[in-house]
This record gives sequence, C-alpha cells and structure tokens, in this order.
Amino acid sequence: MKTSIHPKWYPEAEVVCACGNMFKVGSTKANIRVEVCHKCHPFYTGEMKFLDTMGRVEKFQKKQKEAQVTLKQLAEKKKKQKEDIKTDRHPKTLREMLLGS
Repeated sequence: MKTSIHPKWYPEAEVVCACGNMFKVGSTKANIRVEVCHKCHPFYTGEMKFLDTMGRVEKFQKKQKEAQVTLKQLAEKKKKQKEDIKTDRHPKTLREMLLGS
C-alpha cells in the first residue's frame, strides 16, 4: 500500500442524530450529523410520520391540491362542451330564427 494517500481513520467517530441519539462508529470523519437514526425512523418505531426533507411533503401535497382543482375544471369544461354539442345539433325552427331566441 502507498503511504499518505489514505484518509485518517477514526475508530470512535461520533454520530449525532436530529432526535438527540448519539452512538459511535468507525469512519473517516470525526463527527457525523444525520437526520434519521434507528431510534426515530418510522420503520423501526412503527409510528406513522412524514420525514420531510426540504419541504418535499408540502410541495407534493400542494401539487395534489392543484391537480384536483384542474380535474374539476376539466370536468366542467367537458360537461359544457357536451351541452353545447347537444344544443347545436338540432337546427333552429323558422319561428326561433325569426324571434331571435
């Protein structure tokens, strides 16, 4: 092995989670900060919660709401088009044309 090309190894590197849990592992960094660990991850705890990183959950929920509004608008537009087609298929009578209704 070549000398002085490998990073320094820290056998007692400290990992600190956002929940406050701390444990030690071997690493090339002395201190490691993580957002989720085995004490607070939903898979291990059995709790149902969102792990939101940089507002992604809110962004997704906002897109879902916008999509629902768009679907309602499209449904109304299609309904209106169908009504327009139904009324346009029947030609006006001579009386309707003369009266202008």
